[in-house]
Amino acid sequence: MKDKTKDTILDIAKQLTSNYEKQEVASAAMKTKLPDVEVVYSIIDDLRKLTFPGHFGTEKFLSKEAFAEGVLLSLYEKMKSQMKVILCDKPKAEELTARFIEAIPRVQELLAKDVEAQLAGDPAANSNSEVILAYPGMYAIFVYRYAHVLYELQVPLLPRIMSEYAHGKTGIDINPGATIGEYFFIDHGTGVVIGETAIIGNGVKIYQGVTIGALSTRKGQALSGIKRHPTIEDNVIIYANATILGGDTVVGEGATVAGNTFVTESVPAGAKVSAMHPELNVRI
Repeated sequence: MKDKTKDTILDIAKQLTSNYEKQEVASAAMKTKLPDVEVVYSIIDDLRKLTFPGHFGTEKFLSKEAFAEGVLLSLYEKMKSQMKVILCDKPKAEELTARFIEAIPRVQELLAKDVEAQLAGDPAANSNSEVILAYPGMYAIFVYRYAHVLYELQVPLLPRIMSEYAHGKTGIDINPGATIGEYFFIDHGTGVVIGETAIIGNGVKIYQGVTIGALSTRKGQALSGIKRHPTIEDNVIIYANATILGGDTVVGEGATVAGNTFVTESVPAGAKVSAMHPELNVRI
């Protein structure tokens, strides 16, 4: 390396060091341990194998019990290692890891129902395996359901790392704090946003571009813990690019919200909500 280049690099390193000392985020992060995101992604892969056996990995060559036991042991050690880093408390890390592992059978049953909902809701789907292997909506729901368990256990960082990983892979942004019932269906999915305090009932179907969001976030952290996202009751259908906002907004059971509709007030059960069709003007 030429002396001039080396001097330039050393000068920039000093500038960056000065920046780190001034910036709270950088200085705090460099003084503590943070989870290894690659290990977190590996945890997601293990959960996928456990949830959908026969679809990912070599489990088809093992007995079902040997397969489940082996993946669970691997998963337990990975999760515990990340819990220890985040919590800095070994007994607490072991306790919460055990509680997470205990929740897996319940979540697996929920996800099996979600697969049924995808297959029943999309005439283009040819099999459960196609839904599991290829559907971005199913992948986003899968990651959400496990991240939500960690959220309920009040584990920092891990739930959001998991959900944002799924967001990056699918374009579907489901906050791990959202409460979502059984038989949840997302079709196509790109651009879907579901906020932290949203409550979604059973049998709900939503399409691409749907936002279930907050009316305003200008107050920032002052809104933390306050319900600011809508409630969607059972068997509601929300079509593409609809926007539903506000913590007091309730979409009643069995309602249908048409595409490109902007909703900021409650909708009665069974109602059909649509926007006025804009006039089409074609000029030649």
